[in-house]
Parts: sequence; C-alpha cells; structure tokens
Amino acid sequence: MPIKHLTTAELDAGLAHIQQSPQDGGVLEMIVRRPFTDERELLHEGRLDTAVGLVGDNWQARGSNVTPNGSANPEAQLTLMNSRTTNLVAQSRDRWPLAGDQLYVDFDLSEANLQPGTQLEIGEAIVEVTALPHTGCKKFAARFGLDALKFVSTPLGKQMHLRGIYTKVIQPGTIRIGNSITKIA
Repeated sequence: MPIKHLTTAELDAGLAHIQQSPQDGGVLEMIVRRPFTDERELLHEGRLDTAVGLVGDNWQARGSNVTPNGSANPEAQLTLMNSRTTNLVAQSRDRWPLAGDQLYVDFDLSEANLQPGTQLEIGEAIVEVTALPHTGCKKFAARFGLDALKFVSTPLGKQMHLRGIYTKVIQPGTIRIGNSITKIA
C-alpha cells in the first residue's frame, strides 16, 4: 500500500513534538551510508574522517554543483537531520533513509541551539556546524510530498533547520547508534 503524504495541517500538528528535542545530550539514532546515488546502507557503526566524511559514503565522489571545479563542498561533508522531523515526514522508520542524510539524531538542530561554528561530539568524533543552508529538493518532495517540502521551508522550518544541517568532521573517530551528542563549549 502506498504511503499517503501528510497534509500541512498534519505536519503542523507534529511541530510541538519536534520542538521538544533535547538541546544537549541528544542521541544518534541512525547512520546511513550512501555508497552510490540513490543507494542506502544502514550502519550500526561508522567511521568519520576529516578527508572523506563518513567512510564509504559517496559525498566526495559525487562532488558539488556549487564549487567552481565541481569538487565536493567541504562545508557540506556530513548532514544531520532531526529524527523527530524525519519520522513525521517519512511516517515510518524504514523510510528515514529516503531523506538522503547520513546521521539522524534526536537533537535540537535549530539556529537558536546550534550556530555555525558550534562543535558537536558524537562518539569518538567531533563535527562542526557549517553556515551552508540545507534545503529540500525535488527528491524530498517526491518522497515525502510537496506539503513536507513546504513545511521544512517555511521561515520557522528554516530557523529550526527542519531539513537538517551541514557539518564537517573536525576530529575523526568511530560513531555508533545510541551515541550521545553533546555541544562542546
């Protein structure tokens, strides 16, 4: 049976739950490696590296259409998405990887909680929030509905970073499902 995309009203009804995400002491709930375009591998454990991001992910090979030479954008090395938002738009955990992000976290990703330059410790690794905005695309709308794309793209959705955030790896290390996420002072 196909998934019915949620309406704006149904998405708005889930906003309060998202706003209750922990501001510190969050949890890494899912790691998704993308070895090739539109392919996903769920990992229990992954390795973050300063040169390649999530080891085995195609971020570096895929490149970017915003860099002058088409190389991978170091400001968009790793994406984090709030798991409460993902669960709302995807409607089931098995559909989370369709969002296209690598790390799904129960953590407040809002601008008020995480300014660019904020460092986060996840397992043995440290990542830094970048200023590059993470926005929805045609694939996001196709997978979760146009109302979901509009939901993450409203002024409040952008301020809360409902579509997620970009980070870069500052300290390499192993990460595992269940690791806590903490802001480094």
